[in-house]
Amino acid sequence: MGFRLPGIRRASATENQGSSKGHLAVYVGEKLKRFVIPISYLSQPSFQDLLSQAEEEFGFDHPMGGLTIPCREDVFLEITSRLH
Repeated sequence: MGFRLPGIRRASATENQGSSKGHLAVYVGEKLKRFVIPISYLSQPSFQDLLSQAEEEFGFDHPMGGLTIPCREDVFLEITSRLH
């Protein structure tokens, strides 16, 4: 027998097929502020530039454990606001 948790629902098959729904947490700025962004941003050229900068600065083995973007918060917010 199963049970239901209020506010939790399973995605339907049509929602899962070929969609790029979902989110990813990234850390930005000197204080490493956490932002949650749509996965669809990963395919955008301006965001790919940020990922390249992160790779150059941190490589693939970063002690933070999360994806850290090496830019100021205001720059990050400006870039992501254009992607909405």
